[in-house]
Amino acid sequence: MTDRRAQDNAVSGQPLLKKKPKRNLYAIGCAILASMTSILLGYDIGVMSGASIYIQKDLKISDVEVEILIGILNLYSLIGSAAAGRTSDWIGRRYTIVFAGAIFFTGALLMGLATNYAFLMVGRFVAGIGVGYALMIAPVYNAEVSPASSRGALTSFPEVFVNIGILLGYVANYAFSGLPIDLGWRLMLGVGVFPSVILAVGVLSMPESPRWLVMQGRLGEAKQVLDKTSDSLEEAQLRLADIKEAAGIPEHCVEDVVQVPKHSHGEEVWKELLLHPTPPVRHILIAAIGFHFFQQLSGIDALVLYSPRIFEKAGITDSSTLLLATVAVGFSKTIFTLVAIGFLDRVGRRPLLLTSVAGMIASLLCLGTSLTIVDHETEKMMWASVLCLTMVLAYVGFFSIGMGPIAWVYSSEIFPLKLRAQGCSMGTAVNRIMSGVLSMSFISLYKAITMGGTFFLYAGIATVGWVFFYTMLPETQGRTLEDMEVLFGKFWRWREGYALLRNKRAVVC
Repeated sequence: MTDRRAQDNAVSGQPLLKKKPKRNLYAIGCAILASMTSILLGYDIGVMSGASIYIQKDLKISDVEVEILIGILNLYSLIGSAAAGRTSDWIGRRYTIVFAGAIFFTGALLMGLATNYAFLMVGRFVAGIGVGYALMIAPVYNAEVSPASSRGALTSFPEVFVNIGILLGYVANYAFSGLPIDLGWRLMLGVGVFPSVILAVGVLSMPESPRWLVMQGRLGEAKQVLDKTSDSLEEAQLRLADIKEAAGIPEHCVEDVVQVPKHSHGEEVWKELLLHPTPPVRHILIAAIGFHFFQQLSGIDALVLYSPRIFEKAGITDSSTLLLATVAVGFSKTIFTLVAIGFLDRVGRRPLLLTSVAGMIASLLCLGTSLTIVDHETEKMMWASVLCLTMVLAYVGFFSIGMGPIAWVYSSEIFPLKLRAQGCSMGTAVNRIMSGVLSMSFISLYKAITMGGTFFLYAGIATVGWVFFYTMLPETQGRTLEDMEVLFGKFWRWREGYALLRNKRAVVC
């Protein structure tokens, strides 16, 4: 056991590792292809922020109907997220991604051809299911193919492509804004069919998840994939042994194809996750759900989806200028998410996360203050408009450098292997529910307590979130599964786990 632990520490980047391994380009390529599915969600978020302005004018719908139109996709996506776990166990991770692209293709086509509000809502329903599939499967696939040395960076790739999708949606808004209203918004939504087609073709060139292959008893194929996606053959052997253990396959089985025990397909997972969880699993579940809860209720979707209304409130009234400002928002999100990837496996999760949330709180307070001043002044103030735009860009920048990508990285790496798919699906469900609540209530909320008051409320929620993160979330950078079991289970006393790990390593050395 001591030898195995020493090997695990070497793989995970602990003191026994003499030099940092080179980047595994094959694993990076697989992660990029899988993460492209997240463009579907990002494009819909970005394009609806501008298209909703023209839809409201063309179809003569109310603000409440606009809220429902924008936010309902998040609730529809719950269906796709709930079904994705079972589908991916049935047909595999790779074909589930293709399936997600096909569903979104149909939804985007229906939205682009919609002739009335009801028809448009049908398209939203279909697209929402595709988004749910895509949102759940990409982080799971990436976590299952990533080597330990770059797990944080590769698992955060879906967030990068969400932001690329948002930026593409904003660009589509600006590109088609000069067309007649009835044609412009339909093209904005209909162009979404192209990312789904490109995605479906590209994904077919990547390998299947090694975990799914082992679940099917295809050990030979799984070993080939692990050999290519691991930093060393030794790490590939350790990963294969861990997956075989989770699947209930004896370690001495070395045949290319073996019979998989029936109990390894996840029938007992929900019982272990919800009904009779161990203290570490209970702590992990609270951490994952709490992370996704605060990620959304701190206001990110309100700023992304309703940025044109926010800028209009700040005094930017020209339609083209409004949409150009939203492009800047998308650009800021994308750039800072790329910055986060460079630091996740160097700085660690906690420092980035706590800095990110602190910056978000400060930005929200400044944004709320500037919008409150605008509410109480009759004349247009250029400095208030500039401050508002600056604070929106600062907020999405701080979000993207920490809170955004780390939510998906953290929740995908802390669950034990056999609980990962279902645990991640629960986190995704909470994420989508909170996103739906936020996006479907923003207009009504700011009409009730003013727009400035709304952002003060989000700042208060983010402050509670910062306290939760500081007290409940241990650092997971470079930790093995054995380390996770020691760190989690003590809740706010998780620092005691560090002392235990130091003592264990002292004994091993």
